[in-house]
Amino acid sequence: MIAIIDYGMGNLRSVQKAFEFLGFEAVITDSPATIAAADHVVLPGVGAFCDAMERLRQTGLDQAVLQAANSGKPLLGICLGMQMMFEHSEENGYYDGLGLFPGTITKFEDRGLKIPHMGWNTLKTRKCPLFDQGDDPCVYFVHSYCMADVSDDFTAASCEYGQTFTAAVCRGNVMATQFHPEKSGEAGLNMLRRFAEWKGAASC
Repeated sequence: MIAIIDYGMGNLRSVQKAFEFLGFEAVITDSPATIAAADHVVLPGVGAFCDAMERLRQTGLDQAVLQAANSGKPLLGICLGMQMMFEHSEENGYYDGLGLFPGTITKFEDRGLKIPHMGWNTLKTRKCPLFDQGDDPCVYFVHSYCMADVSDDFTAASCEYGQTFTAAVCRGNVMATQFHPEKSGEAGLNMLRRFAEWKGAASC
């Protein structure tokens, strides 16, 4: 069973429908017990970093996410869910995240391009549970802030939009995408299928 964490923000139903379309059981839940019992956990998110982190902490779901990460079960962050997995964000101030990956989320540099970055872009990938190294899927983004650092330690995919940024991360059983796989057509569905089928036998 896949637990999709409900903290009052995010594209929950669209993520659930994508997994159901693929034939997997997926439940939207705010219950730490259900999250702990799940085989796979998804942290989605749409909106402001500070509001999302406040809601996670108010509900105690931040601890449920950290426990899922520490348990070794596959954990996937999507969009804002990925950003919250980092240490900090500079969106509307300076706020602490979950600290599962090092670094600070920053606003896109002003390179004369429209912000938010909204639309389809091609990834440069390395091998991880979500895709094979050398894949170049075209995926759908909606975001104004990003992880500007590209690291050999955690970057599973990078993208170009006026600057290079980290589009997907993976370390151990924890992975995340800045883009929306549930809105990225067949390529995105294939990533969700690979996540749902991954048993954690190999690390990133």
